[in-house]
Amino acid sequence: MMETNLVILGLTIAFSTLAAILWSIFCPTRRLWPPQKYTALTPVLVWVPTFTLFAVLVILGILGWQAVAFPNWVRLGIGVPFIILGHLGVWSEVMKFGVPQTGGAVGELKTDGLYRFSRNPQYVADIAMVAGWLILSAAPSAMIVGAVAIAVLIAAPFAEEPWLEANYGQAYKNYRLRVRRFL
Repeated sequence: MMETNLVILGLTIAFSTLAAILWSIFCPTRRLWPPQKYTALTPVLVWVPTFTLFAVLVILGILGWQAVAFPNWVRLGIGVPFIILGHLGVWSEVMKFGVPQTGGAVGELKTDGLYRFSRNPQYVADIAMVAGWLILSAAPSAMIVGAVAIAVLIAAPFAEEPWLEANYGQAYKNYRLRVRRFL
């Protein structure tokens, strides 16, 4: 029962977030992401669902630990490095970028650090973390929720790009021409 409730919670958060991102892609003048205005409530609306979804994935992974028969060399040789590299990547950029700007506040256009190689290194790192956990835990319920979470992380840049161009103009256009979206 607990696992079912966690799957429902995780899928609700992931699909709601995906719906908000798709809305923002197709209705950019009424977008939800990035937020049209960064307020004191914005961090709550961004980080509570994000960390709740990650917690759900961790718990589902523990509950279903190794239910899928991945070889240990795959689980440990791919899953663990993805998790470690993902954490290093995302947190190194959050520390340089700042939590508010990571959460949708307007700041400076970032083109150094990992942003030299990807326009979205934090999303790439988050995808690596989620995929690494799905591989390491080999838990079917985590895989279901994690697949939707990864879809969210893939879709998010498409909602952000018009916002970035509107806020950073030609500097962003030039950057977009030099650096790939993901890898």
